[in-house]
Amino acid sequence: MNAPTTSRLEGETIPQFLRNTAAKFPEREAFRQFDYAENAWISVTWGEFMLDVMRWRRAFHAAGMKPGDRVAMLLTNCIEAVTFDDAALWDSLVPVPLHAIDTPGSSAYILNDSGSRILVTSSRARWNAIKDAAESFPALEEVVLINDLADDYVNGVHVMGVEAWLARGNGIPDEELPPEPAPDSLAGFIYTSGTTGRPKGVMLTHRNLVANVRQIHTVISINEEDVYLSFLPFSHTFERTVAHYTALSKGAAMVFARSVSHIESDLVDVKPTLMCTVPRVLERIYQKRQLALSKENEHDQYIAAWAAEAGWRRFCRENGLPVEESERAHLDDTVLPTLDEDVGAKVRAAFGGRFKAILAGGACLNYTVAKFFCAMGLPIRQVYGLTETSPVISISTSAMNHPETVGWPLGTTEVKLGDNDELMIRGPQVMKGYWKREADTARVLTPDGWFHTGDQADLSDGGRIRIKGRIKEIIVTSTGEKIAPVDLEFAIQEDPLFEQVFVCGENRPFITALTVVSPDHWKNLCAEMELDPESPATLTNRAMMRLVLKRVRAAAKDFPSYGIPRSIAILREPFTVESGLLTPTMKPKRPKFLEHFHDLIESIYAGHPGA
Repeated sequence: MNAPTTSRLEGETIPQFLRNTAAKFPEREAFRQFDYAENAWISVTWGEFMLDVMRWRRAFHAAGMKPGDRVAMLLTNCIEAVTFDDAALWDSLVPVPLHAIDTPGSSAYILNDSGSRILVTSSRARWNAIKDAAESFPALEEVVLINDLADDYVNGVHVMGVEAWLARGNGIPDEELPPEPAPDSLAGFIYTSGTTGRPKGVMLTHRNLVANVRQIHTVISINEEDVYLSFLPFSHTFERTVAHYTALSKGAAMVFARSVSHIESDLVDVKPTLMCTVPRVLERIYQKRQLALSKENEHDQYIAAWAAEAGWRRFCRENGLPVEESERAHLDDTVLPTLDEDVGAKVRAAFGGRFKAILAGGACLNYTVAKFFCAMGLPIRQVYGLTETSPVISISTSAMNHPETVGWPLGTTEVKLGDNDELMIRGPQVMKGYWKREADTARVLTPDGWFHTGDQADLSDGGRIRIKGRIKEIIVTSTGEKIAPVDLEFAIQEDPLFEQVFVCGENRPFITALTVVSPDHWKNLCAEMELDPESPATLTNRAMMRLVLKRVRAAAKDFPSYGIPRSIAILREPFTVESGLLTPTMKPKRPKFLEHFHDLIESIYAGHPGA
């Protein structure tokens, strides 16, 4: 096997990355996905992918697309999705990726706000749902269906199957295709998830994206022998830049997971070396493991706890962190090899056994979960950034890694603290602005290029960034006390009974928690209380409410007394994107929560003597 390349990164635009990689590695695997019809994984090489991209380029040209036109895509991660994206970029078009799990109404809004002329999606059913969510689509001309045949017009929009659409470009010579984009050409409108209000289209250029890819390469060694497992949507800038464009720049392969529900089996099958993930995925794997461990015998539980304890001390020593005292710490050198073989190696094997980095971003990773996986020897690297910064601002390094921080700012990125400890950044990855939102752009971008992140941070740890919370998400009670809800919610979720938590109390005398219970743990708890887990009455049973509140308060014991919830609601229906409560990156839309649960919250406060 040839040694992996270590040459410097070449190219100033995304299409230049593709051209260089296809020329260097035409026979190497580029992308792999599962074919359910064949019940097998199928893949394409870089040479084959290049031919597909050129075919899509010709089809865009045959459809009359001009440089700067917007073209939208609503697909799950697949080979067609990356082909669409790279072909559009090479034709100097502006891709507009829609959130695959977003509501039809939001997708319709983005189509119209961006002025997209083409939509590529999976099926007529998906298009019909979007079509029914808006009165009209003034700019939209064509809808291309990947999995359905069609050839008709609906309200002036031509709907057709992908093969017929691609065939229209047959015979167009390469010299007739549009010129390649310049570094300052737009490379995408990435719509923010929108925890408040309508989503905004973030305008990113090739210069922004390429700069961020270069910055990423300074802290993560990536080459053509690496394999990414991809499951975060391409509407998520994290996946687009850190996975797709970074892999593209060095020739690393990308394998599309079958679904989030298949992640654990795909990890074992694919054995990836790199993966981008949101914390919730790691938290679910951790909770599932802890539930399974709770059913083991006392000896196995004891060994697992010791392995986590000793493994964490090893991690602290290796990364310059304070080592927690323990009566058995002096045994670490003797027992760690055996503990690692019995516990740690099995956890790593469940992740495929080959990871060089698991990049966790999109939200803060629960500290308990981060500690556990770090103790097990998994290379968890926290990533911090925003859509507006292409997205990466900082990444935890492999050395001096501290799970309570998100690492040091990437090279050429400047950071400082503004009013109220707001983190401000300046660098080549900062967006051009918001599409048709000059006033919004001016609010977050200063004339000299500093971007307001909206996050409170601490830079006192040798320059490493520690995120304290969103400025706008701070709860101020009627007594004037301030509480960061995200930190409190994470603390409560450390109790395995609670899968999801939402806390509120703005302008109220105390904090309340809405808790979604884990089905398995809920059944076990109901069995102990001799209550029916399926009965709605159990959710409001006084004895059960007292017990659950006690567990909430125990989990929040390290918070000031005013920050510990004094009342709770027990829920079994999870918070979802489909219900409008979460963004596609699983962040809570707090105003939506307060609206959706208005009556419940009002009844909680009305019935509490301290309200």
